[in-house]
Amino acid sequence: MALMHPQFDPIAISLGPVAVHWYGLMYLLAFAQFLLLGKLRTQQAHYQHLSYKYIEDLLFAGVIGVILGGRLGYVIFYMPAHYMSHPLDALKVWEGGMSFHGGFLGVLVAMLWAAKRNKQRFFEVTDLIAPLIPFGLAFGRLGNFINGELWGRPTDVSWGMIFPQAGDMLARHPSQLYQFMGEGMILGVVLWWYASKARGIGQVSGLFLLGYGTFRFLAEFAREPDSFLGLLSLGLSMGQWLSLPMIAFGVYLLNRKTQ
Repeated sequence: MALMHPQFDPIAISLGPVAVHWYGLMYLLAFAQFLLLGKLRTQQAHYQHLSYKYIEDLLFAGVIGVILGGRLGYVIFYMPAHYMSHPLDALKVWEGGMSFHGGFLGVLVAMLWAAKRNKQRFFEVTDLIAPLIPFGLAFGRLGNFINGELWGRPTDVSWGMIFPQAGDMLARHPSQLYQFMGEGMILGVVLWWYASKARGIGQVSGLFLLGYGTFRFLAEFAREPDSFLGLLSLGLSMGQWLSLPMIAFGVYLLNRKTQ
């Protein structure tokens, strides 16, 4: 007997004419935990020279990078033909369409700007913020589950769940919860522990890349591919192909000689 998705009300808080949606609330919680963990990060021995104001500045730059990079990544990686024919549609962000990997690249550009502005090495900045990201991703995946979106592939496992939004009433993997646990909670705990001691420059970033890429690659086997893309070469999804470079570069960073 398959479980039924609870079909949560998309509005988390309603105060008269003001309505806060669950997904917006998850974003707010992700930003709040970034600031909270960032404050704890600056209290660690190897980061005590940094101010809390610096963490706030990094968050602001990162949010801009996520929004611009996430949208551009979706346009370029997932539906380039459509947006080439309808370029103005790329501005319709209210219709949805964001790419994690595009947002990730946008954050990297923002952190490169922050590093140059503060005369730091790039990986000094990314090593600082890497442990602040996974728990924020966990909130995002929780938002996906609450909204009943990005459901998994059909399955016969006992915890399979019917997502009415899929339109077929098939039991599916609750892949949002797999990602919540893997690239969110588990990676967050491991990365925070690893980063609690001084490491060679780039190694904390490397562990994030390796960990996220691996968890995302595995979760994609349970996640329903985008209907307009399906599976690509070798039976892998777009998410898996985009995760492979992350895994490879993460291994490189972890094994290179650092100063």
